[in-house]
Amino acid sequence: MKRCIDIILVLASAPLWVPVLLAVAAAVRAKLGSPVLFRQQRAGLHGRAFEMVKFRTMLPGSAPDAERITPFGDFLRRTSLDELPELLLVLAGKMALVGPRPLPVRYLPRYSPCQMRRHEVRPGITGWAQVNGRNALSWEDKFLMDVWYVEHRSLLLDAKILFKTVSAVFSRRGIRAEGEATMGEFLGGQQ
Repeated sequence: MKRCIDIILVLASAPLWVPVLLAVAAAVRAKLGSPVLFRQQRAGLHGRAFEMVKFRTMLPGSAPDAERITPFGDFLRRTSLDELPELLLVLAGKMALVGPRPLPVRYLPRYSPCQMRRHEVRPGITGWAQVNGRNALSWEDKFLMDVWYVEHRSLLLDAKILFKTVSAVFSRRGIRAEGEATMGEFLGGQQ
């Protein structure tokens, strides 16, 4: 049922987001060049790897994120416009509208058994942790919220999270962890 609702919502809203997606793609190309998309292997449902795509917000190179992110890229992150290509991943069945955010595959061996439970559902564009602090949360708190979502998921909870996401995007709270351009590396830890 959740998957059907995700598809219906994404397709019904396509007249709103497709023009924005195309405009942002053109702007990224003009301001940052190619490639327009950032691609990375992320852990999805049951920990299976999939290629997540977002709009690129940083200049290429090996410098720290804080030095590579551009003002335009920062704007895309603050407004969550960099996430728009993920709607195509919802249609493809790799992601859901709501669920724990997909994290890099390299984190898989670092999870405790409790933290690994976040992979019992499809990863989401937004989730319980995103509407309750986003990157301002510690890794431990994020994972606790992800597992709480897995244990309490329902269509009503998803509707609540989608509603709160609008407020979270406009408030622009929690976009980056303290002292970080985005969020620091998850190095592991037991729960």
